[in-house]
Amino acid sequence: MANRNNHGWRRVVYAFGYSMQGLKACYQGEEAFRQEVLFLIPLVPLGVWLGDSPVERAMLVGSLLMVPIVELLNSAIEANVDRIGTEIHELSERAKDIASAAVFVSIVFAVVIWALILVPKWI
Repeated sequence: MANRNNHGWRRVVYAFGYSMQGLKACYQGEEAFRQEVLFLIPLVPLGVWLGDSPVERAMLVGSLLMVPIVELLNSAIEANVDRIGTEIHELSERAKDIASAAVFVSIVFAVVIWALILVPKWI
């Protein structure tokens, strides 16, 4: 654990800074993350507008936010696997594939939530 002397608000400020560095690194280095952010820009306000209740709005927006959250974790896993070595290894490949599958499942989750909430309104 780095910087054990930081407590209280100082720790929160440093943690926020590290989080912003992580978001910046992912945005600059991962095209998939940039694409997901571009999708969020119009879809988050649309989800707020289309939801009839606070719960619907939370589900529509929350399901969208789940995708970049999982993408951040996927990118972290890939970075760690790549740091270990460049040789192809079955376990490294499996870790990357599973992390990628998690991103796919989060996208399916968002699509299903949007369909379950919006399709009945149009039928």
